Amino acid sequence: MPGCVEDFGGAVVHNQRPCFIVSILWGLFLLFFRGDGKVRNLLFPVILILFGSSIQLFGAEGMTREQKVRADQERFAKDQTWIYNDFNAALQEAKRSGKPILAVMRCLPCEECVKLDDALLDSHPKIQALRKDFVSVRIVSNNGLDLNRFRIDTDQSFSALMFNSDGKLLGRYGTRSHRTQWEDDVSVDGLAAALQGALELHRAGDQVSSSLDGKQPKPMDFQTPEQLPGLKGKYSSKLDAGPNIVKSCIHCHQVGEAIRDVAWQKGGKLSEEALFVYPHPKVVGLIIDPRTKTTVRRVIAVSAAAKMGALPGDEIIEMAGQPLISMADIQWVLQAVPAAGGEVKAKIKRRGELVDASLVLQPGWRSKDDISWRASTWELRRRVLGGMLLKNPEQGADNQKVLEVGHVGQYAPHDRARQAGIKAGDRIVSIGGRTDFTRETDVMWHLLQTFGDGKPYVVEVSRGGDILKMQLTVQ
Repeated sequence: MPGCVEDFGGAVVHNQRPCFIVSILWGLFLLFFRGDGKVRNLLFPVILILFGSSIQLFGAEGMTREQKVRADQERFAKDQTWIYNDFNAALQEAKRSGKPILAVMRCLPCEECVKLDDALLDSHPKIQALRKDFVSVRIVSNNGLDLNRFRIDTDQSFSALMFNSDGKLLGRYGTRSHRTQWEDDVSVDGLAAALQGALELHRAGDQVSSSLDGKQPKPMDFQTPEQLPGLKGKYSSKLDAGPNIVKSCIHCHQVGEAIRDVAWQKGGKLSEEALFVYPHPKVVGLIIDPRTKTTVRRVIAVSAAAKMGALPGDEIIEMAGQPLISMADIQWVLQAVPAAGGEVKAKIKRRGELVDASLVLQPGWRSKDDISWRASTWELRRRVLGGMLLKNPEQGADNQKVLEVGHVGQYAPHDRARQAGIKAGDRIVSIGGRTDFTRETDVMWHLLQTFGDGKPYVVEVSRGGDILKMQLTVQ
């Protein structure tokens, strides 16, 4: 998520804030020098404020990651509207006040998360007004986090969870389907709608309590991230308050990788459910308007959603008996549907009327999702592709879409593909015996299914008119 995020028309979009401020300043300077006395008097204080902001911003750009982390800590330690990294304290305050809890999760060292966080939470009057009805807590690391309460898509850079004052989960917010593009998944208006929906569920109390049961995570064998085998002994339950504060933080994607490894070891192979986690609604044909809770913007033709009868403008208010307040809530429901398929009952609000619907998913539906954007996929590339990154296919000279090697790891343990002779820019002719791949995701899934036992597979590439064959294995 490079650059910053800003809100334009309700959608979160990206821009480089330093360049943006410089452009505004330059335009204001031109108006200042060309304008009359009244214009100059009007513009002078504005230019001073923006100039001061730009100096602070460019100073922050030159800070080390640790300095930024500590500055962030100091900033929110002074903000009385937030409880900092202490969910138990938030829970106690919620019980005292009767308010629900807004828990915002982001890994402390993640600079990009801070930018999204600031744009959504600290700069928008609509969010600020809603937050007055919540106990707000910032969760800035996974160290010591209760996984039986905080179960999220760990490849997200930003997640918000809303709880009742008794600690029961009301709903989730935060969706992602691309490494850098957010405008189709989150927005300020969407977060505001989710917060409003959570407040309504909280106020309904016992009337909706049983419908929230499906939103609660099932207990895991490992209650906190540092107890997971892949992280045990490497991290403690608390951040290091000293000079290693950044290195001591358990990143979200590391939790996801460790959970995936547990499932891999337990099953002897990586299942479709363990690889394709938190499926995006578009996989079943639902394109949700990110400015709303769960209003359908578009339905993909010949999809499960189309067969369900969903229409643009429909609001999906319930799935699997669970009230929905966001796109992330839909993902939570889909997360529980096995790869073998199944039927999910739904309730739709259409022009003020409630309509019963049924979403029927066929075997293999989960593998239609794309995992290439996920941070946790880097570790899979090391194991499955020997450290290669395969670029999205482009139209080839033979009018066939082909995969291309975009990057090859140079250092161990990510350099097995390089050692085998594969280079960036190589065009994939065949891999693992197949020539029909158009997505890196499909390559990894095929290799895991077919060569997951360690048998070697052959990679054929085109380079400078020659066809070369190399051999790799899935670790």
